[in-house]
Amino acid sequence: MTENRKEREHLPPENKTMQSAQLVLSGETKGLKRLLPFLGPAFIASVAYIDPGNFATNIAAGSQYGYLLLWVILVSNLMAVLIQSLSAKLGIATGKNLPEVAQEHFPKPVSIGLWIQGELVIMATDLAEFIGAALGLNLLFGIPLLPSALITAVGSFIILEFQRRGFRPLEAVITGMVFIVVIAFGVQVFYAKPELSPLLSGLFVPKFQGVDSILLAAGILGATVMPHAIYLHSALTQRRVVGTTDEQRKKIFRFEFIDIVIAMVIAGVINASMLIVAAALFFKHGLHIEDLDVAFHGFEHLVGSASAILFGIGLLAAGLSSSSVGTLSGDIIMQGFVRMHIPLYLRRFITMVPPLVIIALGVNPTHALVMSQVILSFGIAFALVPLIVFTSKKSIMGGLVNHRVTTTLAWIIAVLIIALNIFLLYQTFVG
Repeated sequence: MTENRKEREHLPPENKTMQSAQLVLSGETKGLKRLLPFLGPAFIASVAYIDPGNFATNIAAGSQYGYLLLWVILVSNLMAVLIQSLSAKLGIATGKNLPEVAQEHFPKPVSIGLWIQGELVIMATDLAEFIGAALGLNLLFGIPLLPSALITAVGSFIILEFQRRGFRPLEAVITGMVFIVVIAFGVQVFYAKPELSPLLSGLFVPKFQGVDSILLAAGILGATVMPHAIYLHSALTQRRVVGTTDEQRKKIFRFEFIDIVIAMVIAGVINASMLIVAAALFFKHGLHIEDLDVAFHGFEHLVGSASAILFGIGLLAAGLSSSSVGTLSGDIIMQGFVRMHIPLYLRRFITMVPPLVIIALGVNPTHALVMSQVILSFGIAFALVPLIVFTSKKSIMGGLVNHRVTTTLAWIIAVLIIALNIFLLYQTFVG
C-alpha cells in the first residue's frame, strides 16, 4: 500500500486522479476520500454562473425591487443543477462532449450552423468577461479601460497556461478565484446587514411587480443559464474518469452529481449575495443602480472604501476566470462541431479582439454587458434542446439514459427558459 502511495506521488495530476478514481470504483477507498477524485469539473462550469453579466443583473434587480426577485435566483440555480447534470452525464456515458455527439447525429449543414452560433455565443461571453475584468481594474486602480483590458488579456493568458499543465492545476486556479468572489460578497453581506424577514419572503414567495420586474427576472435567468457552460461540462467529464461498465459509469455520475450540487450551491449563494447587498443598501436608500461603476461608488459612499474594494476584487476575479473558461468552451465547440482545431493561445487572441475594439470605442461597459446577455439568450435553445434529446436516448446513453421524470422536467425548464428569453429579446428591441 505504501509503495502504491509513493508511485502515485510521482504521477502527473491527471494520472493521480484517474488512479485514485479507479480505487474508488473498485471499492478500495472509503469515506469522504471517495469524493475527492471527482471534484473539480462543476467548479469550472460554475464560473459561467457568476460572470460579470450576473453582477449587472443582480445589482439592478436588488436596487430596483429589493428582495422581490431573490426567488428567481433560487429557481435558476435549481434549473442549473439539472442542466449541468445532464451535460456531465452525457460526457460520462458517451466519452464525447455535446458538440461531438451533435456532429455525429446531425447533418453537416446543421453542425456548421450550430458551430457558427456557438462562436457568436463565445464572442458574447468574452465581451462580458473582458469588460467585467477591465472594469474591475479600472475601479480598483483608476487605470483607463483600454489599458485595463490589455492587462486582463495578459491575465487570461496566464490562467490558460495552467491548462497546459493539466486539468488539476486549472481547476485549482479557477476554484481559488471562485472563492475570492465568495469571500468578497460574504463580507459585503456582513457590511450590508440585510433584514431577515423580507429576505426570506423574497427567497420563498414567488411574485412580480409589473412588466419591468419580469424583464429583470428574465435577465437574471439569462445571465445564469449560459450556453457555453452546457457545452463545456460534457467535455470536462468525458475523459476525466472513464468507466468501463454501466455500473461504473453510474457510480461516476453519482459522485459528479455531488460535485455539481456543491458548485451550484456556491454559485447560487454568490448570486443571492449580490442581490441581497444591493437590496439592503441601494434599494433601502432609494437608489436604482444600473451601472457597475455607479454601484462601486455607491458601496464606497454608503459603507466605505473597503466595501467598494471588495466589490472591485470580486468583479475582477469573476471576469478573469470566466474569460479563460470561455476560451476553453470555444475550443470544444470548434473541435466538436466541425473537427477543426486552432492553438488555444491563437483562439484567445482572436476572441479578445472584439471586446478590445468595443472598449476602445468607448461604449458604456454596463450597456455592453447587458447586450452580451441578450446575444447569449439566443444560444441557450441551441445547446439545451440537443442536450435533452441526446440524454433521453438509450442508444446514446446506455444505462445513464434519463428517467421519464427527468426528461419531462428538462423539457419544462427548456420551454420556460426559451420563452423568457424570447420575452427578453422582444422587450429589448420592440417593447
